[in-house]
Amino acid sequence: MDFQRIKKELARVFDDNLRTRQWQNVVDYIIIGLIVISTIEVFLSTYENIVEKYGHILKFIDWFTTIFFTIEVTLRIWTADLQDARFKGFKGRLRYCFTFYGLIDILSTYSFYLHFFMPMPYAALKILRVFRLLRIFRYMKSFRILGDAISSKKQELTVSLAFLSILTVILSFLLYFAEHAAQPELCENGWKTMVWAFAKYLGDPGKIADFPMVTFWGNLIAIIVGVLGIAIFAVPAGLISSGFIEVMDERRKTEEIKKNVEKMHLAFERKLDRLTGFQIVPAFVSIADVQSRLKMSENDIFDALANAEDFRLVNLAATQPADQHPEDRLVIEHYQLNRPYGICIDRGSTVTIVSPSSLVDPIMGYFSYYLAKIGGFNYVSREIGETRPYKSFYLIDKAKEPPFLKEYMEDLNRFATVDGSWIITLLAASGANEPEYPTQFHFTYGGEKGDETYNGENLTIHDIETFDLLYRDLSSRLEKEFGYISDCQRYHDSANPKLFVRHLEYPEKVNAVMIRIAWKATCWDMRRIQIAKTLSDAFATYLLGGINPYSDELKKKGMGYSDYCE
Repeated sequence: MDFQRIKKELARVFDDNLRTRQWQNVVDYIIIGLIVISTIEVFLSTYENIVEKYGHILKFIDWFTTIFFTIEVTLRIWTADLQDARFKGFKGRLRYCFTFYGLIDILSTYSFYLHFFMPMPYAALKILRVFRLLRIFRYMKSFRILGDAISSKKQELTVSLAFLSILTVILSFLLYFAEHAAQPELCENGWKTMVWAFAKYLGDPGKIADFPMVTFWGNLIAIIVGVLGIAIFAVPAGLISSGFIEVMDERRKTEEIKKNVEKMHLAFERKLDRLTGFQIVPAFVSIADVQSRLKMSENDIFDALANAEDFRLVNLAATQPADQHPEDRLVIEHYQLNRPYGICIDRGSTVTIVSPSSLVDPIMGYFSYYLAKIGGFNYVSREIGETRPYKSFYLIDKAKEPPFLKEYMEDLNRFATVDGSWIITLLAASGANEPEYPTQFHFTYGGEKGDETYNGENLTIHDIETFDLLYRDLSSRLEKEFGYISDCQRYHDSANPKLFVRHLEYPEKVNAVMIRIAWKATCWDMRRIQIAKTLSDAFATYLLGGINPYSDELKKKGMGYSDYCE
């Protein structure tokens, strides 16, 4: 039984959204209905004549709803981590139990079982069931908006109420000094005058402040207290109203952004790559193309990009050497996510394609993904992180470890511990401040720059014979079919002890090869997918001893990577 899938489905049920799938909505309405029925049962149980006549029915409703909500609340706690990352682990579940709705769930449900273990009257515990009615608010959008409005003005409300309360305390003491001599029995001490002032704010329900001031200063202070009585309600009301308007505007904008993000997915419709026959997601889409085809303004596009998880804005000028003075060209790149750092796909292969710099190297994640997809190889790509300052996943500095590096290395170690495994790392070359080299494919394997032999120390490949056969055949094919020339460690160094493959748990088990590819081939050459296929064919032949298992998915039409990334 796939418990993770069941857990995900339950998380969708408990998302408090009445506009999800039909069967999930049915469950939501069943929960709401049973909350109402349970509350009615508690209400009817207060009538003795009804209990005498229909007590057995009320008791059945009581037991049935209790068992139902016990199961439901327990499942809510179990799936809480999928609703919010804050609720992961045991401590996270405890944190969920002490949220507003979590506490209501616990008190209104689990309290039923206390009378089995403690001498507590069952009727007293039933009172807690009434709080279950508050759970309906979690389904009410208007109530959530009000809660957000109060939360957005929490600091202002705290400051204003604190100021008014402190001012009232000061006026209370002044009132004591002004009135004590005139009516000592009524203004006996500072506490009584303070109670008088706050009672006036509440309309004096207990007639605590039902006496007049008799001195001039006492009346003046009483007038000021009266004015503050208006302010102490008017100021928070104004703040909440302002917050309500802001939250409504923010929600409206959020909905618009969500729709625009969905529209941008339409720009990445898979198209036929005639050279390979594969249906391919575009490598990038220009801002102008999105504007003209999807009728989105530039502001709409940038707002959507700022809030989207699987799109990023890249400048293709970075893919050309700076000495060529390239013009800026902003485009949108689409990628996939299933890990905190980016994407990891386990296809059960002994070959793993790694792109450690996809978030800063335009198109490299795209090229790497298709190379792995075509060959049925495992795939690991870093798509998320800070680009300024940038901390690489290629060269690891233990003293300045970037977020999610641990998860990245854990996934790589899982692939690298298999005997005979190969890790092929793809990086960009000949762009930005890097010069344009005479060769376009640069192979390195742990040696120093300029050492084109296999005699270096601490090489990252152990099966040199297999690699040499692969390199010779692949470099010949790349030159013959595409006009691209290859080299081994002629222009790039990989002897650095910070190289990520040197930090794997068992580096002696894995063969690691780094390939730097000129952006000329991966970004600007329309044969890029055919190039990826050529690399994939060579890896399959020499590293797996077989032919590429081209997936039928590569022939499917569709949008983006949806149903297409495994």
